[in-house]
Amino acid sequence: MEYLRFGPTALRVSQLCLGTMSMGSSAWKGWVLDEPDSLPLLRRALELGINFFDMADWYSLGRNEEVVGRNLLQMTAREQLVLTTKVFYPMSDDPRDRGLSAEHIAASIDRSLRRIGSDYVDLYVIHAFDAETPIEETMEALHATVRAGKVRYLGASTMYAWQFAEMNHAAALHGWTPFVNMQCQYNLLYREEEREMFPYCRDQGIAVTTFSPLARGFLARTVTRTARTAHDLYQGFYGDEIDREIARRVREVAARRNVSTSHVALAWVAGSPNHNVPIVGASKTQQLEVAVEALALELDAAERSFLEAPYRPRDEINDYNPVRRPRALSAD
Repeated sequence: MEYLRFGPTALRVSQLCLGTMSMGSSAWKGWVLDEPDSLPLLRRALELGINFFDMADWYSLGRNEEVVGRNLLQMTAREQLVLTTKVFYPMSDDPRDRGLSAEHIAASIDRSLRRIGSDYVDLYVIHAFDAETPIEETMEALHATVRAGKVRYLGASTMYAWQFAEMNHAAALHGWTPFVNMQCQYNLLYREEEREMFPYCRDQGIAVTTFSPLARGFLARTVTRTARTAHDLYQGFYGDEIDREIARRVREVAARRNVSTSHVALAWVAGSPNHNVPIVGASKTQQLEVAVEALALELDAAERSFLEAPYRPRDEINDYNPVRRPRALSAD
């Protein structure tokens, strides 16, 4: 496993990040692993050299942070880990217990740290854009978590490039902590971030993490759905004629290389000229091993072109993000 400098930060992260939405409580979603079944995955991830772990308060409504954070801290030293968690989605029926208000951010970071069992997280990510809260309120509240020593760096996820740029612009105007990371979906079937988000991040030196490298399992699917994909809201997004053709090409390249389709799909993401750290999910240790093996699979230019050729522009996946017109910002 190689370790990369994470954008403009002092963090050194593994080439893969382990996404842990599948760990926590099966009472939240039936496909989620309870604590006993999560431990072998966490232990194997560390053995494979993964030091970067992605959590969220919303996953299993807090139980995810308890299972992942506390067990990792029992398995290795805190300074050996890069721990990420997220804030935004509803944690209860209380209308104030959601979003990116100053009140919710202040309460959420403290609850997350208690559940994880750490004094700080390395990266605190807003899970989506909040159109109902003033950007300045959100950015000042996030800055306060950094000033308090509870958070080292800030990241964002699931928004339009102009929204991300507007939030960073507000931070710059007021001298607040900017975002150093964008977490977005990226795979052979969904490449819309290549248009604006990736160029913006390159220009600003922002690290990119990418999720769903297998397109919610579509690029790895055999004859049946898994327990997770059978209930995935995004399943209807994938599966038209062009998606099926790209998947067929993934199978063709995989057969030629004598590897699995997962190897090929993930190798395409990891080897992208749009430099990124893929976030991989797993419910079995074998899936983690395949992901690490895929890092060594280098697709040549002809193979990449063959896989990419059928792609066409498609609607952006930007759930829970009503569009709001950009507005002028001032320092007043």
